[in-house]
Amino acid sequence: MSHPLECLLRDIRACRICEAHLPLGPNPVLRASATARLLVVGQAPGTKVHATGIPWNDASGQRLRQWLGLDAGQFYDERRVAIVPMGFCYPGRGPSGDLPPRPECRATWHPKLLPLLPEIRLTLLIGQYAQAYFLDARRKATLTETVHAWREYLPGYLPLPHPSPRNVGWFKANPWFEAEVLPALRERVHALLG
Repeated sequence: MSHPLECLLRDIRACRICEAHLPLGPNPVLRASATARLLVVGQAPGTKVHATGIPWNDASGQRLRQWLGLDAGQFYDERRVAIVPMGFCYPGRGPSGDLPPRPECRATWHPKLLPLLPEIRLTLLIGQYAQAYFLDARRKATLTETVHAWREYLPGYLPLPHPSPRNVGWFKANPWFEAEVLPALRERVHALLG
C-alpha cells in the first residue's frame, strides 16, 4: 500500500488545474519526504527549472545553496530537505520578470501536503509570496523589513530575499543580511541536518 504522501505527490505531479494559464504547459516541480526536517518555500520554477524538472537548478539555486552551506547532494536529499514552492509550475513572463505563482497550487495542494511533512523544524520563506502565505499578518510592510525582523519568526520560520542575480542591488544595500542572517542561517541548517 502506498504512503499517503507518495499518493499525494503523484497527484500533484499529474496536476493540470491551471494548464490553460501556463505558457509552457504544466510540469509541477517539488520534492518532499515525510522525514524532511528543512522546508524550502520559494515562488515558482523558472524556465530552466521547468525544462529540467530539478528545483533551484539555476543561478538562484547556486546562491541559495551557498547561503545554506550545502552542496547539491545535501540540498537535493529529499529525505532531509523538502522543496515546495508556492506555485509548482512556471507561471510565465511578466513585464519585470516572471509572473507571480499561480494561486491554484497554494489553495489546492498546500493544505493537503504540509500536514504530511511532520518532521519539518525550519521553513525558509524565500520571497514575498511565501512570506505572505506563511506569516500572514505577522509579516512587516516590506520584504526588507520582514527579513530584517527574521529573529521574530524563529524557530519555525526564517524569511529570506530571493537569491536571484537580479537582487544584487538589494544585497549590496543591505549588508546586515550577509553579516547577520547568513551565519545564523547556516548554523541552524547544519544543526538541523547534522
